[in-house]
Amino acid sequence: MLHVQDLHAYYGESHILHGLSLKVEEGKVAAILGRNGMGKTTTIHSIMGMVARREGVVEVNGHNLISEQSYNISKLGVGLVPQGRRIFPNLTVKENLLTTQTNIKNGWTLEKVFDLFPRIKERQHSMGGNLSGGEQQMLAIGRAILTNPSLLLLDEPSEGLSPLMVGEVSDIIKRLKDEGITMLLVEQNLAMAKKIADHVYILNKGRVVFEGAADTFDEEVQQKHLALSS
Repeated sequence: MLHVQDLHAYYGESHILHGLSLKVEEGKVAAILGRNGMGKTTTIHSIMGMVARREGVVEVNGHNLISEQSYNISKLGVGLVPQGRRIFPNLTVKENLLTTQTNIKNGWTLEKVFDLFPRIKERQHSMGGNLSGGEQQMLAIGRAILTNPSLLLLDEPSEGLSPLMVGEVSDIIKRLKDEGITMLLVEQNLAMAKKIADHVYILNKGRVVFEGAADTFDEEVQQKHLALSS
């Protein structure tokens, strides 16, 4: 599904990703972990074509995206739930969702999104800016899956949420996994990442310093690469 090989990415002249390689198999979830400033969000932005990529391969479903613009990458089946949610505050919930809706036979529809998020259905006529943080995150996820992506990128979906809401968002992502959506997840919440992911990558200064199945991501690995305990 997703194959990234020897990716180098830059902000201006600042070299952020140094030969990064990773992959996500179809129907699986991979998590990218790491301390702040290690290149996690840059990895997501690089896949989406939002930062300069000078070397490497980014393939989704066999299409090399390295020279594609973001809007074409979206059309090729890559959806994004951005860090900070970035919903439109002056549009209603329903209007936010309709901005990305695509018509694909047997795909995601507005009704199906409302079934997944009953709370969003109840608030569909409310302005996006009046939603709680958790509701905005649900809206951001709903907006992304209405593009009917084959690959969904989620950048810090638990950021700024209460523990109760983190649990709800985690359950939603697991349901999307059960629906067969392939996902790449950037996350600081280790418990959430371990609960959802099949495979884990840890970044340090734009390089992968650990990769392995989620069940190999133990206390020793955390202490070595993240200086955190579970």
